Amino acid sequence: MSKPIKDLMTKEYQQRYGQSASACVVSVIGLDAISTNKLRGELRAKNLRLQVVKNSLARRAFGNTALAPLGDALDGPCALVTGSGSAIDIAKVLVDMKKTYPKIELRVGMLDGDPRLIDIEQLSKMKGRMELLGEVAGILRGPGARLAGCLAGPAGRIAGCVKAIVEKGGESKAEEPAAASA
Repeated sequence: MSKPIKDLMTKEYQQRYGQSASACVVSVIGLDAISTNKLRGELRAKNLRLQVVKNSLARRAFGNTALAPLGDALDGPCALVTGSGSAIDIAKVLVDMKKTYPKIELRVGMLDGDPRLIDIEQLSKMKGRMELLGEVAGILRGPGARLAGCLAGPAGRIAGCVKAIVEKGGESKAEEPAAASA
């Protein structure tokens, strides 16, 4: 391959993956063309993209980006899977796809610019953004609910006492005019 073509491919990788901070590396070498095409279609339906990359050019393109540590994982025939979600969401989809396409080799993923590479199987077991936000909301809601309960208990007792006084006071006032007329 000539140097100008390599430079063009490197620029294409930089444009495509330059803003990405998460990606997963897989190998689809065992799949035939029909299965690969079906896999790409299923991934595309989930807003994910699978692209086979030339390792040396991808390493060069990732040099000054958040994906630089991922360059070390590019060994042998590799494909990058990227998407709009986090690497955890991508990993969960890939693990599900592995059931349908057992010849896919799941390698590693990179989570939001973290230089550590994590096995895709382990990455898929982590909690995603929505799950973590739900847990945080639950944790924040707990003390607030207890505080509201503490405030509502005595306040309810006071309200009950005031209601009882009002009801008693209303009866005694009604009896007083009747006693005065007699």
